[in-house]
Amino acid sequence: MVHRIFFALTVIGVILLVGISVLSVISITGRALSDLGLRPVPGDFELVEAGSALAVFCFLPMCHLLRGHANVNLLFNRFPPSLKTGINALCDSLMLALWVVIAWRTSVAALEYRQNGELTYVLQFPIWWPVGASALICTLGTVGYAYKLLETLGILSPPAAYQALAAAEKH
Repeated sequence: MVHRIFFALTVIGVILLVGISVLSVISITGRALSDLGLRPVPGDFELVEAGSALAVFCFLPMCHLLRGHANVNLLFNRFPPSLKTGINALCDSLMLALWVVIAWRTSVAALEYRQNGELTYVLQFPIWWPVGASALICTLGTVGYAYKLLETLGILSPPAAYQALAAAEKH
C-alpha cells in the first residue's frame, strides 16, 4: 500500500514537471515572438518555482523506498550482509530524522505565511498554498521514510513486486 501511494505521488510529480515544461516553452516562445504580438505567461517564474518544489517533494519518498539515491559501492558490496543492514538502517534513520525536520519546518513556514498573508508578486496568490502543499507532501513522506526503515530492519516486507529489488540490495 505504501509503495502504491508513493508511486502515485511520483506520477503527480511527473505531471507537475510536464506542466512546468509546457508552461516554460509557452512562456519562452511568447518572449521570443514578442515582435509578433505574443507575450510570456504572467507569473511563469512563480509557477515554476512552486511546481518544482512540489515535484521534488513528490519524487523523494519513492526514490528512497527504491534506494535510488546516489551511493558508493566500492567498499559497501564487500561488507557482510549484517554490516550492510546496519549501515542501511543508520542511513534510513538519518533520512527519516531529516525528513521529519523538513516536514516540521515546512509546516511552520506554511502557517507563518498563512498568518502574515504574504502573496506572490505577479499572480498575487497566497504563498502558503504551495508551501502548505509541500508541507502536506513532506508529512506524508515521513511515512515512506519510516516504512523503509522498518523494511531495512526486517520488521516489514516490501511488496512482491519489490522483493527482487530488496534481495538485490542485500547482496
